[in-house]
Amino acid sequence: MYSCINGATTMPYTLEQDLEAAAKAGFEAVEIWSRKLDTYLETHSVEALKELLDQHQLKVASFCPYSLVGFSDNRGHIISIRKAAEIAEAIACPVLLVCADAPPGEIDLDDAYDAMANVASTYADMAEDYGVKIAIEPLGRHPFIPGPEEALEIIDRAEHEALGLMMDTFHYYKSDISLDTIRNIPLEHLLIVHVNDCEDLPKEDLTDQHRLHMGEGVIPLHEMLSVLKEKGYEGALSVEIFREAYWQQDPGSVSIAAKGALDRTVATL
Repeated sequence: MYSCINGATTMPYTLEQDLEAAAKAGFEAVEIWSRKLDTYLETHSVEALKELLDQHQLKVASFCPYSLVGFSDNRGHIISIRKAAEIAEAIACPVLLVCADAPPGEIDLDDAYDAMANVASTYADMAEDYGVKIAIEPLGRHPFIPGPEEALEIIDRAEHEALGLMMDTFHYYKSDISLDTIRNIPLEHLLIVHVNDCEDLPKEDLTDQHRLHMGEGVIPLHEMLSVLKEKGYEGALSVEIFREAYWQQDPGSVSIAAKGALDRTVATL
């Protein structure tokens, strides 16, 4: 497993600032926030981005987030996926992370899974053209994909090698995902892991703004990450924290605190 930081953790700052802070904090990789990527490329080339990553000796674990839209007009989102996959190939980014919408209530669940699997397969076809994979993100208490079992149902129906899922410790905690469920995720489908902690509140009241640095909250991180280690997961552990109090700090301080918390947690495994 290798260290990574997500651009959401330093949300108010630019991509250039994110990369500088991540490198100084000692992270091995970054996840690039899609909006920051778009802003950067308004005035810079993809080659300039590659040079900047090389300068900071950082690899890219994913671009995120993108929308997996199965139940409304998705033409614009499909265009975004193709564009992102082309950029990802150029800088050796292996994954595009997507969050799914939910079906209207009148659709049968089996039909909803089929519809989303068809759309996911379309996304994966485009990504595969550029050597990139699509990772579906379960969201805490989401009405359609709250955990890995639902994501895997879509992946199984899509039957596409460029399709997988991700794990986020906050979302899995909020959705009451058991350690056995994590243990049963096929390793070949687990493309990336987001790590974070959160406040001690009723799970139904938790929002992204309640996230904390690792070890400062109530998520059983040692147990969750021990399962990943047992499984042989070797991918990114990417710190993703949406917290305004952190965003008010300079990106260097946030990144150093995030790396320290990650290192302390991993050292216990």
